[in-house]
Amino acid sequence: MPTLPSLVVHVLGVAMAGLGLAACDSTNNAAEPQIPLTAFNTVLDLSNQQNSNLRFDNGAIYYPGGVRGLIVVRQSAGNYLAFERNCPYQPLDTCARVKIEPQVYLYDPCCKSQFTLQGQLISGPAIRPLRQYRTSLSGNLLTITN
Repeated sequence: MPTLPSLVVHVLGVAMAGLGLAACDSTNNAAEPQIPLTAFNTVLDLSNQQNSNLRFDNGAIYYPGGVRGLIVVRQSAGNYLAFERNCPYQPLDTCARVKIEPQVYLYDPCCKSQFTLQGQLISGPAIRPLRQYRTSLSGNLLTITN
């Protein structure tokens, strides 16, 4: 039969897990809230001077759309990626906005998470990659949708 202190610890541990208080476990994806969903369909004119960074590989720009804006990255001629600027780590924080370190990586200065130019996690505390949106290229027009 367990002793009273060990029984109390066990009962408290079960109760805390049942209440979702085990949120400090970084392997628990459910502990981090999801980025809110917002519908959009936007078209970028790649010949526009504002988008000139997208004329070379690993060039990136900020663009309106999504929850906190978009980051668009040129991977190669004809291949573009678009990501939500809202960091997946604690996305409801007002400072959870991803920035571009030109031609190097993407990062959230608030939580210090870093991501590749393909949106994959380099270092956390984030445990998810950046939310990626669909892109399609037709001539000089890049369409981004979710």
